[in-house]
Amino acid sequence: MARNLPLTTWFLAIYYLLTQRKNGLSALQLSRELGVTYNTAWKLKHKLLQVMHERNPGETLTGRIEIDDAYLGGERPGKRGRGAEHKFPFVAAVQTDEEGHPQRVQLRRVSGFTLTEIRRYAQQVIAPGSQVISDGLGCFRAFDTPDYAHERHITGGGRASVENPEFNWVNTLLGNVNNAITGTYHAIRGQHVPRYLAEFEYRFNRRYDLKAMIPRFLAVAVKTPPMPYRFLKMAEPCA
Repeated sequence: MARNLPLTTWFLAIYYLLTQRKNGLSALQLSRELGVTYNTAWKLKHKLLQVMHERNPGETLTGRIEIDDAYLGGERPGKRGRGAEHKFPFVAAVQTDEEGHPQRVQLRRVSGFTLTEIRRYAQQVIAPGSQVISDGLGCFRAFDTPDYAHERHITGGGRASVENPEFNWVNTLLGNVNNAITGTYHAIRGQHVPRYLAEFEYRFNRRYDLKAMIPRFLAVAVKTPPMPYRFLKMAEPCA
């Protein structure tokens, strides 16, 4: 069991997960690196991803934010095929600075792209006063309130949407997310999607301070409630 592993194995796992793979590390690869069974590596990995998943929701985006709807899973990951079977909806958002460079990202699974759901999402993770840039999808009218400066760009989808400069960074983000996650995992199960997204988000938002990443992760890990295996396997609520 993962809880009986020596601390040195845990530290190695954290090191490999946070610093050694740009696109993530599968449980099979981790088992080879650590010299443990696949089941042990899977439990260890998902316990560490759970730490990232519980840490991220406390963070909000502010300023100029590019936002888009996307799906993970299915035969073709990404934005194509809205509503396709076996695809799991999530919202991608990128906060940029005054020069237009990406600062922080958010990747949050949602129950669907409805006005009610996006309004809930906005209240939780987008700071009032932010400038939100979205496409013409109806659910993003949730940002049509005095709390936000909302710019809607109706592109009609397809190439026009991808090439719109207003969505440069969120489109780049979605491409990187799909490459990282689908390139690491052979199968994507809905109950684990929040953790996969949290891993990418956690590492991206801390990419400029690699020296502090592991110590800060350890500080968060010791404050995270235990996560028994039976709970790791259960579906998680949308965040």
